[in-house]
Amino acid sequence: MTSLDELDVALLEALRDHPRIGDLELSRITKVARATVQSRLRRLTEGGVVRDWAPTVDVAAAGFPVQALVTLEIAQGALDEVRADLVAIPEVLEAHVTTGSFDVLCRVATASHAQLQDVLVRIDQAASVRRSTSVVVLSELIAPRQLPLLETRATPASRPPAYRH
Repeated sequence: MTSLDELDVALLEALRDHPRIGDLELSRITKVARATVQSRLRRLTEGGVVRDWAPTVDVAAAGFPVQALVTLEIAQGALDEVRADLVAIPEVLEAHVTTGSFDVLCRVATASHAQLQDVLVRIDQAASVRRSTSVVVLSELIAPRQLPLLETRATPASRPPAYRH
């Protein structure tokens, strides 16, 4: 686990606001040396805090506006089989093992309601799926976010000398 300070969070905020920004501009925004920016980003990447540099894709804008959350009750001990079945369905965007009255929570996206119905049938046909329940997403209330959470644990930064213009 990597502990974060205010500078780490400031770098992550700058990257969120300017995803294609370079190290030099990051150093100007955060007012720290370029080498500091580079070492912090390396630490955040190696620590797994920053998982990738991929663009955030809006699947609705890309032609898949119908989204649903699907809960699955599965056969005991069948996680590997269910994972293999779900990976084979490209409309399954993500899946999480959960506690509670169901075992897996999936998010799916399709181009139409008819396609959603087909995907739900394919999920139900998986041998290890005992029962599924789905709800259609009407709108996004809060977009996926991480920085407000990280800010709650950020320690004060011991800032190196400021970048000089």
